[in-house]
Amino acid sequence: MAIRKFAFLVVLGLMAAACGNGSGNPTSSGPKHGGTLTVAIGIDPDTLDPAAQTTTTASQVVDMMVERLYTLDSNGATQPQLASAMPTTSSDGLTYTIPLRTGVKFSDGTPFNAAAAKAGLDRLLNPATFKTQPGVLSVIDTVTATDDKTLTVKLKSPFAPFVAALTQTNAAILSPASLTVNGNTPAQVKVPVGTGPYVMKDRVNGDHIAMTANKDYWGSQKPNYDTQVIKIVPDDPSREALIRSGGADVIVSPPLSDLPSLSSDSSLKVLKAKSDRTLQIIINTVDTNQPLLQKPEVRQALNYAVNKDEIVKNVMFGNATTLDAPMSKTLFGYCSVGTYAFDPSKAKQMLQAAGASGMTVKLGSPTGRYPQDIKVAQAVASYLHDVGVTVQGPETSDWPTYLGHVNVPPAQAAFDMHFLGWAPAYLDASQQFEQFRPDRIPPKGLETSYYANPTVTDLVTKAAAEVDQQKRKDEYCQASKQVWNDAPWIFLYNQSFPIVYSAKVTSVGAFPNEKFDTRFASPA
Repeated sequence: MAIRKFAFLVVLGLMAAACGNGSGNPTSSGPKHGGTLTVAIGIDPDTLDPAAQTTTTASQVVDMMVERLYTLDSNGATQPQLASAMPTTSSDGLTYTIPLRTGVKFSDGTPFNAAAAKAGLDRLLNPATFKTQPGVLSVIDTVTATDDKTLTVKLKSPFAPFVAALTQTNAAILSPASLTVNGNTPAQVKVPVGTGPYVMKDRVNGDHIAMTANKDYWGSQKPNYDTQVIKIVPDDPSREALIRSGGADVIVSPPLSDLPSLSSDSSLKVLKAKSDRTLQIIINTVDTNQPLLQKPEVRQALNYAVNKDEIVKNVMFGNATTLDAPMSKTLFGYCSVGTYAFDPSKAKQMLQAAGASGMTVKLGSPTGRYPQDIKVAQAVASYLHDVGVTVQGPETSDWPTYLGHVNVPPAQAAFDMHFLGWAPAYLDASQQFEQFRPDRIPPKGLETSYYANPTVTDLVTKAAAEVDQQKRKDEYCQASKQVWNDAPWIFLYNQSFPIVYSAKVTSVGAFPNEKFDTRFASPA
């Protein structure tokens, strides 16, 4: 009853601002134009600075305004975006020559050229950039603007998926002129100005982000809505209430239990998009507050203690697949490495043998970031309790605050274990293994289990530079087996990505790296 009342109040409060489908005016052919599209998401982005992106949903909002040299298509294949073609590569695999589009301008009128592209990549690689996340792109050695329409990138060592890595939002190119206006500094951007189909209008933290169409957008597809408003609505039932009432045109991650009824509603459409996201309970493997978690056999026992199949069936309502590897099946380099079958008796025996019977752990979880996130965390806590583990929590908070608790160096960790998802920005195991590399431990990255195994590091390093694709697969498979055995996570599931939108809207899509796409949506 309390949830329904809250949802009703949210609807009343947002109806006036939602604008529905606007006054789309038909053209003689092609999509209609005009009006406002309102999209409800579950989290407030912690930052809109492309270089500092850590969250897929936040990155999707940024992608409305900025673009990269290369992008993924709906099938996950790499395509040119601000580049005019795929690059040429030197025989040693170290130098990439990238041809650039001409005649493109940023939304502030600044011309896009090689100097701007160089500045964008240099800013990502500059440690002075606030919370920058270069990740695998730290392999870049130098970036040179050879001429106005040619960029030359030299790597420190060969990196097979380099071009795919350039599709990440972190590698977006900003207008150089925008770095000193609207509260921006070269170190920290609050208002991203790019070449994308939409332009930032305003933001109210915790409430909404509004964008207006870039009327001079260079692409062959044009933005169709005059305005897109991203509403921050953490509560799943409240997002559902909005889409049913017309207070929102698109919602991400509806209540999974209601997908059948949403699918049968003729006024709505349900897109069950693919996702490469794995969901897991990340374990602090260097924990000094609970040093028993430093033992692999204890972490293995926790995996045996949790019934993942039942969580998928009863909490996720079947909208997920239990993991048999530390990554999604959709990634290059995936191989099945086994299961941790539900075996509470074995878990108890292993905990007792390790001196961990009755141990206490503190668990954290977000609310509204992933489908059923807090409910999944509560189910995990219950299973752990059943084998004698005392679980404090799960404690929860809004998304920016939660990130402030988990994306931190080991000495600042707020939890012994925390619920988190990971969706590789491109479909290659090199991205998943960002979660198991010690050189990605915060603040250098997002490896919040603080896991380190030299064997894994060596295999992943070899695979990244390997030209032979079969050898790459084999090395990633070996690394996966070692990670699975070391169990820095309680491995849960690969989720699906449901999006619900009004039948009065067309051209709503998704990418397989779990990004929704409303850039070129239009009134039906």
